[in-house]
Amino acid sequence: MQKILDENYYDIIISNVMRSAYDTGDNITYMNLRHSLAHIPIPSIPPDPCDLGTYPYNAFPSVLTLSSTISLEKSGIGTVQRNPYLALFGRGVIVAVIDTGIDYQHQAFLYNDGTTRILSLWDQTIQTGNPPVGYTYGSEYTREYINVALRSENPLSIVPSEDTNGHGTAIASVLAGKPNAAQSFSGVVPEADLVIVKLKPAKNTLKRIFFVPENVECYQESDLIIGLSYVTELAKRLNRPIAVCIAMGTNQSSHDGRGATSYITNFLAEQPQTGIIISAGNEGNKRRHYFNNTVADPYINEFEMRVGENDKLFSLEIWPFAPARLSVEITVPNRETTGQVFPTLGECRRFSFVLNESVIYVNNYIFEEETGDQLILIRFQNPIPGIWTIKLQNLEKEAFSFHSWLPSGNLISENTFFLNSSPDTTITAPGTSTHPLAVTAYNGENDSILPESGRGYTRTGYIKPDIAAPGYQLTCAVPGNQYGTITGCGCAAAQAAGIEAMVFEWAVPRGNYTTITGNDVNRLLIRGARRNPSITYPNNVWGYGQIDINTLFERLTNI
Repeated sequence: MQKILDENYYDIIISNVMRSAYDTGDNITYMNLRHSLAHIPIPSIPPDPCDLGTYPYNAFPSVLTLSSTISLEKSGIGTVQRNPYLALFGRGVIVAVIDTGIDYQHQAFLYNDGTTRILSLWDQTIQTGNPPVGYTYGSEYTREYINVALRSENPLSIVPSEDTNGHGTAIASVLAGKPNAAQSFSGVVPEADLVIVKLKPAKNTLKRIFFVPENVECYQESDLIIGLSYVTELAKRLNRPIAVCIAMGTNQSSHDGRGATSYITNFLAEQPQTGIIISAGNEGNKRRHYFNNTVADPYINEFEMRVGENDKLFSLEIWPFAPARLSVEITVPNRETTGQVFPTLGECRRFSFVLNESVIYVNNYIFEEETGDQLILIRFQNPIPGIWTIKLQNLEKEAFSFHSWLPSGNLISENTFFLNSSPDTTITAPGTSTHPLAVTAYNGENDSILPESGRGYTRTGYIKPDIAAPGYQLTCAVPGNQYGTITGCGCAAAQAAGIEAMVFEWAVPRGNYTTITGNDVNRLLIRGARRNPSITYPNNVWGYGQIDINTLFERLTNI
C-alpha cells in the first residue's frame, strides 16, 4: 500500500528545503515548488493527540468541508451569450472541479452523440487502475476510456468512479452542465471541457489528531493541493486556459491568506491562462467565530461557548495578534478548571477532571511556524454539555485582541457555538488567499446576501470576499440522471468560475489577450461588478459587488 493511503503514517507537510532530512527513499510525495508530503510512521496506534506538538500545527494538513447544500440573467450571462459578437460558452477552455467526484453518466456531461465532455477524471479513492503519470495513488480515466464505458452495458464495470455524495456533480453542472430545456437548466459554460478530481476522504489518523468524528465526511488539504497540480499541469500540457473551482474550505487556519494551500493558489492565480475560484464558505450565521479587543486593565477577557450534547470530539483555535502573549484557562460547566496554561514552544498538555469525563488537550504555542503569531489550540473529548468559559490573560499587561474559531461545516453540530459570536471574519480558508477570486453568495430572487455566506475581511484586514454571485436554489444535476437545486457559496463559486471561463474564451482561444492571468480576470470582474448606490464598496459582505460579465464587456470593448 502506498504510504499516502496507509493509516499507519502521518502525512506531514514539509518545505522542499527540508526533503533530504525526512527522505528515507520511499516516503516523500512531491506537491509543488514549495511543499512536499513526508509520510512519517505513527509511533502508536491509536495516535497520541500530543503528536501535534512533536510536529508543528502547520505540518498537519487541515481538514476541509463542503461549501454547499436561478437565473443566468442575474449575472449578465444570458446577455453576453446572446450577443453574436461574444456568444461565449466556454469553447476551448477547460474547467476543473476538485470535489466529491462526478456522475459521468449524467446527461449534463454528455455531448448529443452520447460521448463524454470530460477530458480526464482522476479518482483518488480507486486503487485498481493506473494513477496519473507522476502520481502514486488513485486511478485516472481518460475521455477515451470513459467513452468505452459509456458504450458498454455496465459502464461502472469499466470506470467504477461514482459520486456518492452528489456535491461534486452539482458543482460541475452549475459550472458547465449541458442545457436541459425541460428542467430550465444550463451550466454557465456548456461547451467547456471538464477535468474532474475526486478527493479521497481524510485519513482517520488525521481526524484523530484534530478530534474530528470518524463518521464525518471530510477531506484533507494535501489531496486538494496535489489535485491542483494535476489539473493545472494537464491544462499546460494541452496549452489550454483553465478555470478551477474549489467549493470547500476550513476554519483550521490563521484566516489571513497564509498556509500551504494559500501559497499554491496565490502562485497559480498569477500564472497566464489559470484562474482559481474559491468559495467563501457558509459560516456567516453559524456562531462559530468570536472576536474581542481588550483595552482596559487587568487585560483579561472571558468568553463563553455552549457545547451541544452530540458533539463529543472537536477543537477550537484562538489566534491573538502580536505583541500579546496570552495564557488560557478553561472552566467546565460544573466549575472545574484547567488552571492557567502558559505559552510554550511546543508543549501539549492533557487535562482530565474529577467530577466529569471531559478530557481537554491544550497546545499554547508561543508562535505558530507559518505566521509567527501565537496560536492556542484546544481539543475537546467527551465534553459535558453546557456553558464552558475560556479566560485569556495578557501576560504583558497591555491591550490585546484575538480571533477564535470553531470547526466548519459538518464537523460539529449547530448546537455548539459561541454565546457572543461575530458573523465577521468567517470566510473559510483557502478563500482568504490573496490572488484567487473569493466568492460569496446572494439570493438571485431578491438580491439579498445569504445569511450563511462567509464574511470578511481576513484576520489581517485584507479585502475578502472579492465578489458575490447567485447561490440560492440553483438548478443542478444530481446523481442518477436527475435534477435538483443547490444553495451556498460553493455553487456561487461555480457560477463565478463559469464566468471566468467565458473571459478566458474571449481572451485566449479568440486571441484578444493570450497572456491574461487569473488575477487579471479577477480584477476585470471586480471592475465590472454591479454596485448598489446606497452601499459603500468594497465591504466585508459583498466585496466589490455582484458579478456581471455583461458590464465587464461593455466597459472593455464599448459594445
